[in-house]
Amino acid sequence: MTSQQPNARIILQQCMSAKLMVQPAIEDEEAKYVHTSRGVVVYVCFLQGANTDTVEKMAKAALNTKLSSAEDGKLVSVLDLPGDVLIIPQATLGGNLKGKVMQYHRNIHKEEGEKLYRAFVDLCTQTVQGHDKVKQCSVKAGTYGNRQVFSTETNGPFTHLIEF
Repeated sequence: MTSQQPNARIILQQCMSAKLMVQPAIEDEEAKYVHTSRGVVVYVCFLQGANTDTVEKMAKAALNTKLSSAEDGKLVSVLDLPGDVLIIPQATLGGNLKGKVMQYHRNIHKEEGEKLYRAFVDLCTQTVQGHDKVKQCSVKAGTYGNRQVFSTETNGPFTHLIEF
């Protein structure tokens, strides 16, 4: 029996707060950051074969997976918490170890990955904005194709890898 290669990967990580640099300091300008409160960090990687159907499955999983404890102790999704969402492009999730070196041959081409990343961020934003409980919550996103400085405070670690 052969297993099908994944088309995308996400990692979901609970957080109490997070901070991501989206633009480094340049000349007279300070670096720019996005901040989130309690919620989930979503690391995103698109592999060859990913498409808009993949994006929809990923967004559903990211926003509806029950990872966070509500006040009554029950596990709830970030939508039902309600909580913030920080989306970080993470191409290194597509790597495979060959000997002592990581290789990224299965990653999607940068232009297509950026298009799918933008679609994922947009879909998550629309879903959060349309959900009754999350009017005070936000979706923030990193910049695709750039190194970014990131820090988070977790109440776990509760980190989950999901493949599509």
